[in-house]
Amino acid sequence: MSNKIKITFLGTGGVIPTAKRNHIAIFLEYDSEGILVDCGEGTQRQFRKAKINPGKITKLLITHWHGDHILGIPGLLQTLALSGYKKTLKIYGPSGTKKFIGELLHVFHFVNEIKIEVKELDKEGIFFEDKNFLLESKKMSHGCPCNAYVFIEKGKLRIDKKKLLKSKLPFGPLLQKIKEGKDVVHNGKKYKAKDLTYMQGEKKISFVLDTGFNDKIVPLAKDSDLIIIESTYADDMKETAKDYKHLTSSQSAEIAKKAKVKKMILTHISQRYDKNPKRLLNEAREIFKNSFLVEDLESVEI
Repeated sequence: MSNKIKITFLGTGGVIPTAKRNHIAIFLEYDSEGILVDCGEGTQRQFRKAKINPGKITKLLITHWHGDHILGIPGLLQTLALSGYKKTLKIYGPSGTKKFIGELLHVFHFVNEIKIEVKELDKEGIFFEDKNFLLESKKMSHGCPCNAYVFIEKGKLRIDKKKLLKSKLPFGPLLQKIKEGKDVVHNGKKYKAKDLTYMQGEKKISFVLDTGFNDKIVPLAKDSDLIIIESTYADDMKETAKDYKHLTSSQSAEIAKKAKVKKMILTHISQRYDKNPKRLLNEAREIFKNSFLVEDLESVEI
């Protein structure tokens, strides 16, 4: 079985929060990893509402340094310190991130401290990789240094349990060799790995938050199982979106369609649509049917 990827939308609002939508923050759980994408004001309280221990956070990915995406960081750091957080929090962000984190730590008087490592992603591409997954960044267009991110669970060779039971090969150390794609011999009989395994494909999740339409988004999101993308404006405000370097719901849908993603989730919803957010969803579905609109604290599994 594949490791479960769970994504919780802690905040789904735009630059001005509403009673329904908090500032943006998205939490991805995978195995022992807890990856927080952006940390808007109030994020630590949203963790509590979602009944998720913020101590699960291992990495913080900052898309850019506009207030609605980062003002929750000081409070979150203080809570982690007071809660006995023993990990090293790894923070990734665009150019300027080291300076801004340093200034933040200087401005606020923290009670207790935690270990932090900060890495600026000046170059595009893979910035973290282990045997199970990788993280990639691309520069976006938002009037300040800004990144989009991709999480990819690597494809893996899996044992077909039904075929294994049918083969009567006993459970034990030999299975590790089968998992590695190696043939084994047991009681004089040869068991071929290819007959007992299958290749599970990779899983890809793209995060595109706060950017004007640009030609990097489609290649970044290509063949994603899920794209989580901003939808700040309806289509009648296309010129405003262009001026402020944001996306409309129709533009997001066009991106999803061209990138051949399996599913799209719209977020970063402007307060102007608080009473009728489905307007954005309806516009998107006219172009890309498998579109969805989330509310705060909703979660999905991939």
